[in-house]
Amino acid sequence: MKGIPMGKLTLKTEGDTHVVVTRHFAAPPEAVYRAHTEPALIQKWLLGPEGWTMPVCINEARPGGKIRYEWSDGKGGGFYLTGEFIEVVPFSRLVHVERMHMPDPTPDNHVETNFAPDGTGTLMTMRMTLPDAATRAAMLATGMEDGMEASYARLDALSVPTRP
Repeated sequence: MKGIPMGKLTLKTEGDTHVVVTRHFAAPPEAVYRAHTEPALIQKWLLGPEGWTMPVCINEARPGGKIRYEWSDGKGGGFYLTGEFIEVVPFSRLVHVERMHMPDPTPDNHVETNFAPDGTGTLMTMRMTLPDAATRAAMLATGMEDGMEASYARLDALSVPTRP
């Protein structure tokens, strides 16, 4: 798609409560979707800055399914995320609600992620809806854009085998 750079994510705000992240991946939608729903794959790339790990990864990709990701910096620090899936359309769309625990839970973030064929790869569009402008500002102030891109660069380098 024109206007979206290969590899680097684009983050835009809309209104007072939305964040829209787009990124192109060289892999097909099935592989990018699987990398967002299969715990063994998620633990290889969704790590944020260098040196972090995800010792706990629960991802039950079905309506009502639970999400729990726990990250560790290896030095006694860390945080976790909990959530639930609302809608799952294999290989094309995920809708879930999530909250970060740092240690107190943040207000709910409603996340809709779409995986669309784009040339030989995938255009991922993630639309986050926060409850208010202050919550969105606090989320953006965490440096999430850099952590997301570090993770997505790992995902781009990950080889996800296709299923027969």
